[in-house]
Amino acid sequence: MKLACILDPLEHLKAYKDSSVAMLRAAQARGHEVSAIMRPALAWRDGAVGAAASRLTLRADHHDWFEAQAPRETALTAFDAVLMRQDPPFDMEYVAATWLLERAAAAGARVINDPRAVRDHSEKLSILEFPQFIPDTVVAREAEALQAFIEAAGDAILKPLDGMGGSSIFRVCRDDPNRNVIVETLTEHGARSIMAQRYLPAIAQGDKRILLIGGAPVPFALARIPKPGETRGNLAAGGSGVAQPLAARDREIAEHLAPILHQRGILLAGIDVIGDCLTEINVTSPTCFVEITQQTGFDVAGMFLDAVERACGG
Repeated sequence: MKLACILDPLEHLKAYKDSSVAMLRAAQARGHEVSAIMRPALAWRDGAVGAAASRLTLRADHHDWFEAQAPRETALTAFDAVLMRQDPPFDMEYVAATWLLERAAAAGARVINDPRAVRDHSEKLSILEFPQFIPDTVVAREAEALQAFIEAAGDAILKPLDGMGGSSIFRVCRDDPNRNVIVETLTEHGARSIMAQRYLPAIAQGDKRILLIGGAPVPFALARIPKPGETRGNLAAGGSGVAQPLAARDREIAEHLAPILHQRGILLAGIDVIGDCLTEINVTSPTCFVEITQQTGFDVAGMFLDAVERACGG
């Protein structure tokens, strides 16, 4: 197969732990041809969506890990699959990319994940479809609603709707002297909606990333455990990752969501579970392939390539 991956700049990727690199290495090991596309290169012209694509040769060396041929303008329909792996923020340029990729899909390109599904599934708000699994939650922009939630909960987590990696997440208690200014700052004085959730003490045991691939869960989660003095488990915020088998509640949530998301064109999702509660559904560029594989021996990238090959009829 010919696979193209829409990525962040290659020189910025940390090959020793990057899930996209793991995917590409697994694809190359199976004899597939892999290419990289930078999102700014996507363009519609002469009735088709294409981009400058660079054929890659991948190496095991984590520092000098790739060799890229000179980019060539290529229609996305020339690839058997196009993997959209650009990191958020999910801003208007990201939305524009989903519109272009949707045109490519209409012309016959196989885009993973489906661009319309990515656009329709806010990584924060999509949990609201599954209220039976989530903690006490409110989404609002008016200070009165948010302050009432904090007052009732006593201890809450506040976060923007477009953040990633734990950015701009605040823990706010009822008696926090900075409570008002935190709400004002996050909502930009009522101009932006944010999410507030009841604080879950189970975060001390980790914010569990569970990968859903091809309609089924990976049997291991990566529990991202906050460093001392921190309430965020995100690896980008200094958390440490510990792989562990799915607990019964993890499996209940994962097995409920996996076929629903897959039917909508989401081949790969990463759901976040704290304790018994679903807190996020990540569909843009879910990670943790490498950490789970290194600690358990389960071939996550191999499971993903199996799903891609099935989707492509191979």
